[in-house]
Amino acid sequence: MGFLGEVVAWFATAEHWWGDAGILNRLYEHIQISVFTMAVALAVALLPAIALGHRKRGGNWVVTAVNLGRAIPSFGILALALPFTIELAKGIDIFGWEFSPIPSGLGFWPTFVALLALAIPPVFTNAFTGVREVDADTIEAARGMGLTERQILTRIELPMAMPIVLAATRVASVQVVATATLGALVAWGGLGRFIIDGFAQQDNVQVFAGSVLVALLAIATEVAFVLAERALVPRGIRVTTTTVRTSVAPGAPG
Repeated sequence: MGFLGEVVAWFATAEHWWGDAGILNRLYEHIQISVFTMAVALAVALLPAIALGHRKRGGNWVVTAVNLGRAIPSFGILALALPFTIELAKGIDIFGWEFSPIPSGLGFWPTFVALLALAIPPVFTNAFTGVREVDADTIEAARGMGLTERQILTRIELPMAMPIVLAATRVASVQVVATATLGALVAWGGLGRFIIDGFAQQDNVQVFAGSVLVALLAIATEVAFVLAERALVPRGIRVTTTTVRTSVAPGAPG
């Protein structure tokens, strides 16, 4: 049996699908941390980015600061976050009252910190740029018609910026799904467990199978967002992945 035959046999083995170490549970863990990370990234990044983009000033330095995190590899952020989360799990003493903000310093939380640092920059940068770059003549015309600043933001700027925001969310989500495999290095589950455990056991079939699963999930995420964009955004104002990746504000790192 050749290598590909062994991979097919690995997927065909029922015990690889069920249980805590099975594909279905690892897939759930991978999706769980990816969705949670993107939800927090959107909650943290969108409102400040939209507000600064609407004001059209004071945002470039924030974009630059946010994008500094892109210069640090996700593995480096994971290594920096690990001792911090371990200390938090040990407990904090506040006026004699000791409590632990997180249940464990391993696994979920250091992985979440690394993924969050990866997700925030594209969401913040493109939301800020999308709102700020709305045509100035259109905005002035709206003001001349008597629209308030709030109406300009909600009726003009946000609808026109939404394609860039959605595309940036798509790019960030795919990156998060692909990078979440690093969580296996700090005792988190997810599909990365098959890759890390396979390396430890010198099981190339398991490593390859885990890589295929991560790639398929990333592709499925990309396709799901593309379908959502097609359903929600008119064709004439859609943007491409390339546009999002290069759409950074002046003064921010590319």
